[in-house]
Amino acid sequence: MSFAVSATAYDRFMGRYSVRLAPEFAEFAGVSDGQRVLDVGCGPGALTSELVARLGPDAVSAVDPSESFVDAARERHLGVDVRLAAAEDLPFDGGQFDAALAQLVVHFMADPVAGLREMARVTRPDGVVAACVWDHGGGQGPLSVFWEAVHELDPDVADESDLPGAAEGSLAELFRAAGLSQIEDAVLSVTVAHPTFDEWWQPFTLGVGPAGSYAAGLDATAQTRLRERCRELLPDEPFALTARAWAARARAG
Repeated sequence: MSFAVSATAYDRFMGRYSVRLAPEFAEFAGVSDGQRVLDVGCGPGALTSELVARLGPDAVSAVDPSESFVDAARERHLGVDVRLAAAEDLPFDGGQFDAALAQLVVHFMADPVAGLREMARVTRPDGVVAACVWDHGGGQGPLSVFWEAVHELDPDVADESDLPGAAEGSLAELFRAAGLSQIEDAVLSVTVAHPTFDEWWQPFTLGVGPAGSYAAGLDATAQTRLRERCRELLPDEPFALTARAWAARARAG
């Protein structure tokens, strides 16, 4: 899936969570000084920023299929090799990286198994392939309250719970299908403070991802109903939400 939205819109919608998740994910993947690492599906660069802080820009490469995100990542991370590419067709020779990481992108790959195989191909033997996906399937992701309200008002709408890797154990199954070995999985969590309900809600109207596309596509009356149901489901402002992500890592062949 290519996100045809601005980097600023993504930052306001999911960036507030993905920036917090990046250090947890990098730590889980064992990113350390001296490595060369690839950020697959980098978006505007939430994980890229964390990798640069740990390794320096010359040791980090990144790819994304969205032109607006590639442009933003290049502007924000001078010295990083950022390329327009899909995970299933990475523009690198084999064995170039010590680790290939995909933060919050496997569930949007056209072919997740092929994408993970490509990540393994460009990683040196015994290097690390790692990915994480929000817990959409278990109802503890950052969008869970939104989708709960949607289903109450429009039960037939498809949410993100059935996307690849979004349920417990699903990500590890994808790793196995891709032929990866020494697979380990874990749960990562982040807590984000929201000063007001409107600060939480307004980014949903920007059309980012499946949730944003649904909210932005509603007429004014339906959008107001959804907004107010979300308000009822959330704590009084200010409030904080804790979101968890499934994570898996493995060794390249």
